[in-house]
Amino acid sequence: MSDSVPIRKLSTGVPGLDEVLGGGIPEFSFNLIGGGPGCGKTTMAHQIAFANASPERRAVYFSIIGEPPIKMLRYQQQYDFFDAAKVGDGTVRFIHLGQQALEGGMGKVLEAIVQEIEKSAPSIVVVDSFRAIMRSTLATGPGGERELSDFMQRLALTLTSYEATTFLIGEYADGEHDSAVFTVADGLIWLFQAIDRNSVVRKLQVMKMRGQGQIPGLHTARITGAGYSVFPRLLKPAELIARHPLEHRLSTGVPSLDEMLGGGIPSGYSTLIAGPSGSGKTVLSNQFIVEGASRGENGIVAIFEKRPNDYLQTTPRGQEFEKLVREKRLEVLYLRPLDLSIDETLLEIQNAVKRLGAKRAVIDSLSGLELALAPTFREDFRESLYRMMGALAGLGVTVLATVEMADSYNDLRFSPQGIAFLTDAIIIQRYVELDGQLKRAMAVVKVRSSQHSKDLREYEISSDGGIAVGRALKGFKGLLTGTPSGEDRGGG
Repeated sequence: MSDSVPIRKLSTGVPGLDEVLGGGIPEFSFNLIGGGPGCGKTTMAHQIAFANASPERRAVYFSIIGEPPIKMLRYQQQYDFFDAAKVGDGTVRFIHLGQQALEGGMGKVLEAIVQEIEKSAPSIVVVDSFRAIMRSTLATGPGGERELSDFMQRLALTLTSYEATTFLIGEYADGEHDSAVFTVADGLIWLFQAIDRNSVVRKLQVMKMRGQGQIPGLHTARITGAGYSVFPRLLKPAELIARHPLEHRLSTGVPSLDEMLGGGIPSGYSTLIAGPSGSGKTVLSNQFIVEGASRGENGIVAIFEKRPNDYLQTTPRGQEFEKLVREKRLEVLYLRPLDLSIDETLLEIQNAVKRLGAKRAVIDSLSGLELALAPTFREDFRESLYRMMGALAGLGVTVLATVEMADSYNDLRFSPQGIAFLTDAIIIQRYVELDGQLKRAMAVVKVRSSQHSKDLREYEISSDGGIAVGRALKGFKGLLTGTPSGEDRGGG
């Protein structure tokens, strides 16, 4: 058997889409970008055309029935990817076939497309939007289906024979299909807008891409001034098997807490700090980052409740953080756009980790992250968090995440929504009343595959933003119930 012929893949110029497609768009393929109105079909097609067009590889954009090019370009030129120079020198050409469609239907449209391709030999061809003329053709009766099928076959054959990579743009209502188009197409890219209460989330699905393995499922997308972006859905992370998982530990910056953890946080672990408001979760996470910086380990902090400037001004280690940011040893990420997704969150964190070569990451807080998510993603919060923690561990990052927990004295919980099992280690912070005073107490609940202290220890937050762990609260009963008792209060 002869060797297979390699197929070159073209980059789409759409962030994240190449990864979802399995490496890019196969050259000379015949593709359909479909979806409802306003979901970004035209924007994506323009982005692909401008990304691939050059004087040697020209692009032609045909519009059939719809807005004329002059109106379309008025809005598309607002995006960063738009290159007026490519339009001016003919590298990207826009041709309106509305008159041909009205006068001669599909036959005239096909004839005009073939003439232009023979004349300019483009490498990228976009036909937008062919659906209107298809509907009118199908409305003529049984013969319309045959005419449509013949049109699609001839169009695909012509464009492929002229070695053009083609994109048809079609507007489809939910559940609407065109068997003649779907059969001929090598690739089907579907765009959606999911509405949940007051939230609107853009999603993308690659339903078909011949000859390569795409990432399955629905992927979150967003349109910004830069154009269309895709945030690939995270698959279940591969299990990481380390030869000596507990050999290297990271200090939290609190020596007594490191001792309680059995020597610090094992490298690559995810640790949850759970406690009520004001218990010092952010203070401890700050100390973890500052300690890493003193050891030459860069870090990132992902926040959801305050903007970076506000965070740096109010956090106990604000001045130290500002210095680290200026030195590019720390990056503070504010992740609170409207209708956030876990995949978008992870991409931002991953990019920051790679930019800084970060070894430590803080997520402050998971409670804020959940509130920032679009409602459609909150139902899958546990699954998404599991995938996110696994992906960060795959980058070799040690993660410390905070989560808000209301003090409850009738049950013992370590996290809301049962997410405690997703992390490798858990530190709880609680308020207890002793001798008429409100005290803070801390304990290590678990450190996976490692011994750790079982003591509940008192701690204080100093004026300089540090945590000092004190005595173990021994000789008491019922400390976590809110009604402790015991006579030996001198604990050691």
